[in-house]
Amino acid sequence: MFFRLAAAGVFCLAILQVRAAEPPSNLNAHAQVVSVENRGAITDFQASDAVVQTMVDCGLTNLTGKATVAEAWRSLVSPQEIIGLKVFSEPGMLTGTRPAVVAAVIRGLLAAGLPPTNIIIWDKHDADLRTAGYFRLAAKLGVRAGGSMEAGYDPENFYRPDTAIIGNLIWSDLEFGKTNADAGRRSFFSKLVSRQMTKIISIAPLLNQEDAGVCGHLYGLALGSVDNTRRFETDSFRLANAVPEIYARPLLGDRVVLNITDALIGQYEGGARSLLHYSCVLNQLWFSHDPVALDMLSIKELDSERRTFDAPQFRPNLELYSNAHLLQLGENDLTKIHVEKIHQAVAP
Repeated sequence: MFFRLAAAGVFCLAILQVRAAEPPSNLNAHAQVVSVENRGAITDFQASDAVVQTMVDCGLTNLTGKATVAEAWRSLVSPQEIIGLKVFSEPGMLTGTRPAVVAAVIRGLLAAGLPPTNIIIWDKHDADLRTAGYFRLAAKLGVRAGGSMEAGYDPENFYRPDTAIIGNLIWSDLEFGKTNADAGRRSFFSKLVSRQMTKIISIAPLLNQEDAGVCGHLYGLALGSVDNTRRFETDSFRLANAVPEIYARPLLGDRVVLNITDALIGQYEGGARSLLHYSCVLNQLWFSHDPVALDMLSIKELDSERRTFDAPQFRPNLELYSNAHLLQLGENDLTKIHVEKIHQAVAP
């Protein structure tokens, strides 16, 4: 069902909102996070499309300070842009990025005047997107969906670390089968990223990842955009350097206009496997322009969940986020991140 969008003020007639105190005026605007909670969002691990729509609309208007949902979206993108909605689909629709959140974003963009053909739901692999229901969602809403690997890799745009680590190339990598001295030392960007989309909205789940701490905005977007990544994923030091450096490339990080953490459910163990018995229902969505801040909050929340349920602890790779901060990608100091909390309750 297509949920009609309206001005933010109209939603306040149906939704009671309790806000946290306004942030001090001297806070860095880049480290602002809006957290919207609605206890009706998840029932039996399934997301309510209608409730999630109100949460997305509320988060957008409060983050951007615009009076209406359409104005909020138009402050981020224009109808001429090609918008890539980056999801993390490998775990499936229950613990990966939930289709209800992506659908709410798409409806907002369509209502703001973007043509459906200018919207692409994407991740690294077609198969994961299909299993998680994204090709079906794309067909329903008239938008596109595709994997960055299947789109092919761009020989003119690549990341080459200073240490020139040689990767163990596989068939999907651009340089697979080549024997020249430089083969395997570069990670090439997908043509989907370099040649098709002009703006990116990252929608990442609240899901642990033992090497990076969280399958969040930095890890998901960086490694989902390039080939020859296995050389980083097996070494924490290499990963801590490669992820921020890939994200910092202008054709990637500079195109990100919004980050949404899907914290409807937080899974604190299992990574890319869907293990709902290691999860906690939070009924929250977090919005920010700062990917580092959101990932740091995610690491904190997942650590809290592990302690609550007496689950095995592990040390997240915080160097990755320190390096991201040094590259001016965002704020990694939790004491400098202001979270505006909005609690929604459906009015009787």
